[in-house]
Amino acid sequence: MRSLLFVPGDSPRKMEKAAGSGADALILDLEDSVSLSRKTEAREMVAQFVASADRAFPAPRLVVRVNALDTGLTDDDLAAVIKARPDAVLLPKAGSGADIQDLGARIAVEEAEAGLDEGTVLIHALMTETAGGLLQAGTFAGKSQRLSALAWGAEDLAADIGATSNKDASGRYTDVFRMARSLTLLAAAQSGVEAVDTVFTDFRNMEDLKKECDAAVRDGFSGKMAIHPDQVAVINAAFTPAPEDLERAIKILALFAAAGPDAGVLSLDGRMIDKPHLRQAERIARRAGLDPAALPEMDEADRD
Repeated sequence: MRSLLFVPGDSPRKMEKAAGSGADALILDLEDSVSLSRKTEAREMVAQFVASADRAFPAPRLVVRVNALDTGLTDDDLAAVIKARPDAVLLPKAGSGADIQDLGARIAVEEAEAGLDEGTVLIHALMTETAGGLLQAGTFAGKSQRLSALAWGAEDLAADIGATSNKDASGRYTDVFRMARSLTLLAAAQSGVEAVDTVFTDFRNMEDLKKECDAAVRDGFSGKMAIHPDQVAVINAAFTPAPEDLERAIKILALFAAAGPDAGVLSLDGRMIDKPHLRQAERIARRAGLDPAALPEMDEADRD
């Protein structure tokens, strides 16, 4: 996923508009953008939107940001939305891998109640919104097969540690926030999931947004969160892979498809490739707007 656009969960109009924004995923928000008095109404709106949305590729994936585990609101969020089968749940203020296990167990209960296969709904986590989550970055790996993306957030972290700003006078993240960014990359790599860059809050400044996107691509992020539909095109352009990278990814996907589900180590262009190469190829294909499962098989003459 290249672009993940936040949308208030209490506005059907904005959700419908966001569906046509070109974003690879919509983050339907039940947390910060919804007041406490509107939580129940927002849950119903999000569930209805997810249940009725076009889910065929290339429609955006639907991710629901629930309220944090310590709010007492998470279970009601899950009870309302899991039955609609969102693609994933985004957990804010994830404090450790134990929180991922906890959320996974809660989702499993709701999946069973709804008659869904266990593991249908994945987990994304915002892992640096608190000092505790930042210090527990190494605990997220291996805690749940549902975990598919880790993201970092600078705004809530600033509030948690008492920082007056997360950037210096030149617009560069200060040391604590650069560390949060780096630990997210490392934790995602250790976990074998996508690393998602934080939002760029100056949503009218497309020049600096592009610079931040280019830096994220360089460093290994697979996508970036957005707070305004106008940011989506810039993010998608930055995270769309180079033609030569896409060409190789398509070859890898075709080679594994031809080898069958039990394929282990294969050879392409004189080099050995295995499952990590396959996962990376799938991510590249999706970033290019392609469905990895629908790509044609490799011709015999193209195989090594």
